[in-house]
Amino acid sequence: MEQTAPSAPQRVVKARRTVAQNIWRTLKKAPYSAWFGMIVIALYIFVALFAPWIAPYGEAEIVSQVPFDVWSWTHWLGTDQLGRDMFTRLLYGARNTLGIALATTLLAFAIGGGLGIIASIFRGWIDQLLSRAVDTLMAIPQLIFALILLSIFGSSVQNLIIIIAVLDSTRVFRLARSVAMNVVVMDYVEAAKLRGEKLGWILFKEVLPNIMPTMIAEFGLRFCFVFLTISALSFLGLGIQPPTADWGSMVRENATLITYNDITPLIPAGAIALLTVAVNFVVDWFLHKTSGLRDEK
Repeated sequence: MEQTAPSAPQRVVKARRTVAQNIWRTLKKAPYSAWFGMIVIALYIFVALFAPWIAPYGEAEIVSQVPFDVWSWTHWLGTDQLGRDMFTRLLYGARNTLGIALATTLLAFAIGGGLGIIASIFRGWIDQLLSRAVDTLMAIPQLIFALILLSIFGSSVQNLIIIIAVLDSTRVFRLARSVAMNVVVMDYVEAAKLRGEKLGWILFKEVLPNIMPTMIAEFGLRFCFVFLTISALSFLGLGIQPPTADWGSMVRENATLITYNDITPLIPAGAIALLTVAVNFVVDWFLHKTSGLRDEK
């Protein structure tokens, strides 16, 4: 009997199944450090998405008349200086801090990555103009520059995202330009130019796929730096503004408890450190995986 060729939906299902199997085989070979990082990241994402349903109280709800109330079954981590539940604000802090950090990192990559690839493709005066502008911005310490700009324009969430994204895009620009320079001189890019392909085709079809592993790894590292920058600005009072919960501001608001041997302020600080370590574990494994190096047996 003749075998009939699979239909288009069957081919799509088979292709998806093959991709899923390849991903699972890759994950099974991941080291314990990478698995630890992925589990922590997944837990943080879950908390960030479902914080309103997990948290026992409202984000800014005052639930106790006693400031800095002690840990209890009613308030697992006690209360802050206004009587708000610390456990609730810790959960909402994941939602706010991670969401703003992710949006900022995506915007930074859209600006810096796009301009970096454009500079590598056109070179000449466009490359020189963009590179000198980036050098000027990088000459000023990022945290100090962010403090100045936030003091001028205000500490709204929109200003926070835009200012940090623009300042952080300079680092992304340097990396994207550097790795794209090694790609744009390849024969297949020159052939695309000779065929008369437009800039969008060359950027998204020829250059971007070949620098994607490096940029993905850099995205993880940039996210950590942006995350820490936002937390630092909030600790200094110019980041995410109250009553919005944020881990950096939670450390500042409850720092006085440390003098009374209370570890409550260290919990949001530990949440910041744990996420940073987890992302770095995953990025290290991803870099090793995409580098082509094999593990020694």
